[in-house]
Amino acid sequence: MTDMAKGALHGIKVLDLSRVLAGPSCTQILADLGADVIKVERPDIGDETRHWAPPTFSDDTSAYYATINRNKKSLTVDITTPAGQTIIKQLIADSDIVVENFKVGGLKKYGLDYDSLKQDNPRLIYASLTGFGQTGPDAARPGYDYIIQGLSGLMSITGPADGEPHKVGVAVVDLFAGLQLTIGIQAALIARETTGLGQQVDVALLDSALAMLANVGMNHLASGQIPPRLGNQHPNIVPYQVFAGQGEQHFILACGNDSQFAKLCDVLAVNWHMDEHFTTNPQRVANRELLCDELSNKFAEQPRSYWLEVLDKAGIPCGAIHNVAEALAMPQALAREMVVDFATQGSPVRALGNPIKLSASPVTYRTPPPKLSEHTDSTLADLGYDSDMIAKLKADGIV
Repeated sequence: MTDMAKGALHGIKVLDLSRVLAGPSCTQILADLGADVIKVERPDIGDETRHWAPPTFSDDTSAYYATINRNKKSLTVDITTPAGQTIIKQLIADSDIVVENFKVGGLKKYGLDYDSLKQDNPRLIYASLTGFGQTGPDAARPGYDYIIQGLSGLMSITGPADGEPHKVGVAVVDLFAGLQLTIGIQAALIARETTGLGQQVDVALLDSALAMLANVGMNHLASGQIPPRLGNQHPNIVPYQVFAGQGEQHFILACGNDSQFAKLCDVLAVNWHMDEHFTTNPQRVANRELLCDELSNKFAEQPRSYWLEVLDKAGIPCGAIHNVAEALAMPQALAREMVVDFATQGSPVRALGNPIKLSASPVTYRTPPPKLSEHTDSTLADLGYDSDMIAKLKADGIV
């Protein structure tokens, strides 16, 4: 197998000191792309998501843990002990990347902070993911996805217009921050090719969530107005929301321009696109309630299946609202390998696939999520520890 076939990041060594979701989601992407990732966990306990169950697969692997830990090795080390710190430093000496999500300064007392480690390994890329970043008045505060969704304003624009603010259904800030960390790491790898030096990558949940505000945040910066919560409606485009067909079967209509709205009027056999209240998108935004009430009445005349068929035929963006089972069973999702089965590796785990498709160095699904401490002995042996030394470390609770 060529290096390209082994993955775009084949040969890159990553030491993963992160846990839960945001950090491990980043290191799984790196692992999928071919990097060699060693996940460091606490002896006996491991990453806390191992215990976030039910549900579990038949081998007791929690679904949550399996979400973001495939293609990794599991090494258990007590980093609070001098012997444990020695093991970590030995691994870092040969690593390209360290990923950690401890509180700011939390690893300094163990000599595992960036300033300490870069002296011995100036090529090291040290990726830190925290709630509020390495600087600023809130840097020392712990960060949690749910709390950050609230603080960032994201919840203020999510949920029913007349109801309470809602969080997104998955930990979207954690996952988005993990993506940002991955991008930062890859940028640092490219920079290292020129400079020969590593650097620290500093990503915060709050920063990531603020960036996620995107056009809604920009609406505020442009107007000075506080963006309202619009439920399933779009702040800048109308009609661009959920409607119900006959029998309360919901679907999404997404008219992104005046041409699509004119096509919609043709399908509905109305001439609203010639009405001065609705001709252009700014006019439709100004008269949102009036237009959407008319559309709701029209769509109630036929079932969802009818509207999806005629709208799609007319080239008007639309789609059904699937539950999770329906979404994962879509022929398109299966064709794109967005459900991965590890049965051939003897594991009952099935997982969501990686959306990155590379033509020459594709992602690979080499190993299922590891059992706790599965690779401790082999990793220590690679560092030169013999069986007696490993037995002593285990007896002392170091690994």
